[in-house]
Amino acid sequence: MFNLQKRVMNTKLMTRRSFLIAYDIMAVCLACIAPLWIRYEFHYNEIPSYFVNSVWHMMPFSVILTLGVFWVLRLYHSLWAYAGVTEMQNIVVACFVSAALQGVGLAILHDPVPRSYYFIYAFVLMAFTMLSRFSYRFARETRHRMYNKKRNVISVMIVGAGDAGNTLIKEINSSYHSTMIIKCIIDDDPNKWGRYVQGIKIVGGRDKIVENARLHSIDEIIIAMPSAPRPTIKGLIEVCQETNCKLRTLPGIYQLVNGEVDVSKIRDVDVEDLLGRDPITINLDKIMGYVQGKTVLVTGGGGSIGSELCRQIATHHPEQLIIIDIYENNAYEIQQELLLRHPDLNLVVLIASVRNTRRMNWIFDHYKPDIVYHAAAHKHVPLMEKSPNEAIKNNVFGTWKVASAAANSGVQTFVMISTDKAVNPTNVMGCTKRICEMIIQTIGKHSKHTKFVAVRFGNVLGSNGSVIPLFKQQIAEGGPVTVTDKNIIRYFMTIPEAVSLVIQAGAYAKGGQIFVLDMGEPVKIYDLARHLIQLSGYEPDVDIPIICTGLRPGEKLYEERLMAEEGLQKTENGLINIAKPIDLDENKLWHTLDKLYAEAYAETDEMKKYLAELVPTYTYEAKEEIIQQDFSIAGKAGKAESPEKENYRPGETLPSPGKVRA
Repeated sequence: MFNLQKRVMNTKLMTRRSFLIAYDIMAVCLACIAPLWIRYEFHYNEIPSYFVNSVWHMMPFSVILTLGVFWVLRLYHSLWAYAGVTEMQNIVVACFVSAALQGVGLAILHDPVPRSYYFIYAFVLMAFTMLSRFSYRFARETRHRMYNKKRNVISVMIVGAGDAGNTLIKEINSSYHSTMIIKCIIDDDPNKWGRYVQGIKIVGGRDKIVENARLHSIDEIIIAMPSAPRPTIKGLIEVCQETNCKLRTLPGIYQLVNGEVDVSKIRDVDVEDLLGRDPITINLDKIMGYVQGKTVLVTGGGGSIGSELCRQIATHHPEQLIIIDIYENNAYEIQQELLLRHPDLNLVVLIASVRNTRRMNWIFDHYKPDIVYHAAAHKHVPLMEKSPNEAIKNNVFGTWKVASAAANSGVQTFVMISTDKAVNPTNVMGCTKRICEMIIQTIGKHSKHTKFVAVRFGNVLGSNGSVIPLFKQQIAEGGPVTVTDKNIIRYFMTIPEAVSLVIQAGAYAKGGQIFVLDMGEPVKIYDLARHLIQLSGYEPDVDIPIICTGLRPGEKLYEERLMAEEGLQKTENGLINIAKPIDLDENKLWHTLDKLYAEAYAETDEMKKYLAELVPTYTYEAKEEIIQQDFSIAGKAGKAESPEKENYRPGETLPSPGKVRA
């Protein structure tokens, strides 16, 4: 079957090539005679006979030489349906070379011709050659337009009359499968207004978008400005959203020189385009050298941040990658993905809880990791308000136990994932992450071998539990989209940005630092919901309603990046800063943590008092009754969690600070 198809294709190719050769023979013959006709104003009888004889003597040689030049310059090998500037240049060169060779031949034969003969010959041959080649493309595009008239075509507006826009227009017009018809072009450069790109008029700047969208009944707007900064793209999107047209854009990785622009590269506008800032870019190849040949351990490796960390690390040839996660489904998914992409990777996937002291100590003693990324944590603010003791057990003491195991086993670098909710927190989750930062900084001060750092960033777009997946689900179900408060604002970043920051922190780590990302201007959640509805092709509060439900327990209207006591220190990357550490009373910290541990595992509400002692911005309403009974009572009823699972016995205190520091 394959051989048959190959033979059919070869037959078609030879047929086309034979047709072109036959046509070119005729074109060369006409081009030899035409200069004399043109020179003598088409009065054949007035042409001197010796000029005519010279041309006839040279004609067979001209045909052979010209066909040879055409073959060398690949005029019989190009796909003329997609001919462009390069093919046109080859035709021009081939025709002038043919004219030069004819001049040499006539000089050798001593056959005279008019001095204008060679120039006219070159241009006539060029006209005939281009006619044969580009007529096919013209016919193809005409057939495409006629075919589209029979289909439901999409009226398109292109924003951007630069190289990307020009290439995209060419691709749309030449693609037989495209159902798009470009009606107009928008560009902010006044020098381009009123001009045409491939026959399509540039009607004005962004202030003309809404007007021309109505005038031309535009269905889709394509932003063809892949190299434009994010603030510019955001501004354009905001204007385009007034039209209720579908918005699409070219990917930011567009490279014109590689010929990567085609209709398939167009994508829907992402919510990331609305952040109003350029993405953080870090040369991972430059900074990931410290990972190569090292044993790297990632806790919470199946989560959004943890799994992306594992993907990045796996590409930089670690000696061994160890993934720890309590949720087996997440662990299994990232395991299978990494084994498929990196079959030679020395990968170990372990199901374990960071709350289990003995398990953590065994893992660290057995595998001896060099670098640790601690991403395991409870992060959902409202849920942690309902289960505060779980947040304390997992976040605070899970971090303590992992960090202690790291210090005792001689880990080189320990990076903890924190959050901007740790700044002046008013909720349990934020409190626990702030205490984690305090633990990391304190342990780091006394560790002789391990560099402990924390990384603080905002909300991560697309991560598990983030607002964007929730909004998309609500829109898909027809609404309503729920927002807690119309004025609530948040800092946002993408998962690759977050992971880049974490990796950079590991490379810059000196011990005791808190790395903070400059995430640009905060975004109103209400505006984000409206934009997402519009990007989905609906009108907010008409097709999809937006409902404000009120602030959830522990939720703030705005997040901060720094506490008042903290200052910022710049790094080599201008968008990554270091918060100055705050002096802590270590004895008070260890003493209070000891009490917090006991109360959390006793499942009482008293632990909030100790949270407030450690984090003064946290306030709570004291309750007279304990939420649940302590172990001594609940144990008798057989309803309490077994204390042995947490390596805790009633009355037992945490390991002494001295042991942790060792």
